[in-house]
Amino acid sequence: MTAPYKLNLIKTLALAGTITLVACGTQDTTLLANRKVDFNTGWQFHLNDSKDHDTIGTATQWRTLNLPHDWSIEGSFDEHSPAGIGGGALTGGLGWYKKTFSVPQADSDKITTITFDGIYKNSSVWVNGHYLGNRPNGYIGFSYNITPYLKFGEDQENEIIVKADNSKQPNSRWYSGSGIYRSVWLTTTANVHVAEYGTYITTPKVSAEKATVALETTVKNEDKAEKTATITTTIYKGDSEITAVTAEQKIGANTQQEVTQQTEITNPALWSTEKPELYRAVTEISVDGKVADVYETTFGIRDFKFDLDKGFILNGKPLKIKGVCLHHDLGPLGSAFNTRAMERELQIMMEMGVNGIRTSHNPPAPELLDLCDKMGLIVMDEAFDMWAQAKNPDDYSKDWDKWHKKDLEDQVLRDRNHPSVFMWSIGNEIPEQWSDKGADIGRELAAIVKNLDKTRPVTAAMNPPVAVDATKVSIQFTNTADKPNNLAASGALDIIGYNYAHQTWPKHQVNFPKVPFIATETTSALETRGYYDAKSDTIKIWPKRWDIPFHDGNPGNTVSAYDQVQAPWGSTHEETWKVMKKYDFLSGMFIWTGFDYIGEPTPYLWPSISSYFGVADLAGFPKDVYYMYQSEWTDKDVLHVFPHWNWKAGQEVDVWAYYNHADEVELYLNGKSLGKKSKHGDDLHIMWRVKYEPGTLKAVSRKGGKVVLEKEIKTAGAPAALKATADRETITADGTDLSYITVDITDANGVFAATAGNMINFSLKGDGKIVGVCSGDPVSHEPYKAEKHSAWMGKCLVIVQAGSKAGTLELTASSPGLKSATITLNTK
Repeated sequence: MTAPYKLNLIKTLALAGTITLVACGTQDTTLLANRKVDFNTGWQFHLNDSKDHDTIGTATQWRTLNLPHDWSIEGSFDEHSPAGIGGGALTGGLGWYKKTFSVPQADSDKITTITFDGIYKNSSVWVNGHYLGNRPNGYIGFSYNITPYLKFGEDQENEIIVKADNSKQPNSRWYSGSGIYRSVWLTTTANVHVAEYGTYITTPKVSAEKATVALETTVKNEDKAEKTATITTTIYKGDSEITAVTAEQKIGANTQQEVTQQTEITNPALWSTEKPELYRAVTEISVDGKVADVYETTFGIRDFKFDLDKGFILNGKPLKIKGVCLHHDLGPLGSAFNTRAMERELQIMMEMGVNGIRTSHNPPAPELLDLCDKMGLIVMDEAFDMWAQAKNPDDYSKDWDKWHKKDLEDQVLRDRNHPSVFMWSIGNEIPEQWSDKGADIGRELAAIVKNLDKTRPVTAAMNPPVAVDATKVSIQFTNTADKPNNLAASGALDIIGYNYAHQTWPKHQVNFPKVPFIATETTSALETRGYYDAKSDTIKIWPKRWDIPFHDGNPGNTVSAYDQVQAPWGSTHEETWKVMKKYDFLSGMFIWTGFDYIGEPTPYLWPSISSYFGVADLAGFPKDVYYMYQSEWTDKDVLHVFPHWNWKAGQEVDVWAYYNHADEVELYLNGKSLGKKSKHGDDLHIMWRVKYEPGTLKAVSRKGGKVVLEKEIKTAGAPAALKATADRETITADGTDLSYITVDITDANGVFAATAGNMINFSLKGDGKIVGVCSGDPVSHEPYKAEKHSAWMGKCLVIVQAGSKAGTLELTASSPGLKSATITLNTK
């Protein structure tokens, strides 16, 4: 007999739900805990079965797994994959999932709904043989009411079957992954309940002394009779009740009604990037004196605007948005969402000084926005990478006419209460932007958004909004005009979004005197972590044009990690930031990209299979330019010196330093000063050209003659040992939590061997498993789902996932001829 699903209590809702269980009474606690439950465990999967649902049966070979799941990341890299190298050279196909479950008899008079946060792509769902529907979009969540098709009772077995069809390719310009790659939930409510995404909380008036909180609640009555509902909304800060409001509303049979309430909070704790304060609104629906439903909404109180002259202003203070674009893959985990994996990415970016995230180019996993709410990140929530005009033969354009309105509405309804979301992007580099059709569609999409949320501006990522007939600006276009494109001039946009074209930014106030500025996508500089060209003072444009294949470059498809290589439509990191920091009216920027991602390996073709754009590599290891941003975007003392110090005797090597909070940096080689250097004007780094000799390179930064920081780089001998370091040595025994373990190769004296590439084997003891390995090498075809991997430039990553039993895990990294490393993790 299958266990009742309610025994599998909610996990990822704990960001808010756990607190509520303390604040509410016993009945409310039970209702909230059982309202929405995790439905991710105990699924079965079969790949590449072309059978229809009617014929799939016991003959099919299934394997058991938990969700989220991405089957493409389990495959082999293939030069001839239908996805192309843009899609990461990993194949999609057709996949089936099924799960059996029982539903308590007590729920037979309730409404049961299943919610999928994302299936890539073109999904179809059946429950007990009944077809529920199809959803083509791989990035948007959706729900089905499965009540009419359920069998109730603990001895009654129900079966759900899901087909994910990612066989028609290419359909994406980057790696998409395949399957049920986000979470699945079961929601159970009484007949009278808060509708899905049925609360909308705004703060129309905000000051340090008082905030007005406006609440709109959609109450749904799925009963056959009219009901009178009492709606009580209680606002909490932590466990403390702040205020409560109550309203009464008659709701007709099988209808829904919007209920409006309003209250005030004195001395509100404002949400900001420095201190992201959160509130909770707990909505209680009572019918005939009994509590029928309890629903929780997390929200924040903040005041912001995009000013024509001062840029972005949050809570009365100007704030430059220092953001990055993120694709949805999680490196070696593929697209299968994991909250800890996403949290780690955000932490790495925030250590660099990042305060903004663009969800390029699609609606994100809901947990990403939960994390941004909690961590204090400003989000550009993006909807589409294409509209009706295709970018790939089998992309979303084929579904545009039927689905774009529904998909956009569902995104806005789902995400509009998140305090981290500050703007909606209705499209990225849309081909229609230069036509009247693009202007019409832009106005339609903006109207859809504004009908559901009038509190946030609408933008679009245009490349560029003003196309100037100059080679450096519009090399990807021909016969362009010095005027706004159709979408930019349509009046649909509250903020003009620039993809690249940084040469035009200073003239924004002339070209768009009434609309504020945001750089939706910038830079597109290229680097391979740890690889350096002999000379760093020349700028290279790779490829020469976006539409011409690139066959030049470096051995092994490497790109210099000095900030000296850019795509033809982009610019170097330093060049971009110099313009952005100069003008107050430039509200901010989103770098392309925070991390390398699978697919789109510009400037190269095969055998490269992942991108070079990231400020950190695919494993999450920072590239050198990361520290340029850290020196500019944070208050930390920074001194970063590179490259490594293993070269040929007599070779001239360019030594760079990023630094701050100092007047000068002095460089020493084996104790001898090579001179002092200082930044001048808008310089962002300093450089020495040094004749190599083995030993120790030492840099000292000073301010007013006093030492601020010292850094040393030593010549490494032959690889001799491994060193393992975990990002967290204690993790939660919940079956999902992760520890990211970095394995460094060192010489016999413990000096980091920065050019080593040894194969590293991993073994694990205890209740856990290895779920990913990666080195950050964009050319490596070694699988990410493995227990061995070659290091790249001295480093390798292994990801360990906890099981469900508390205890210890022991990971050992070994390599022939090297001293092994063992690390112990605690699981609680």
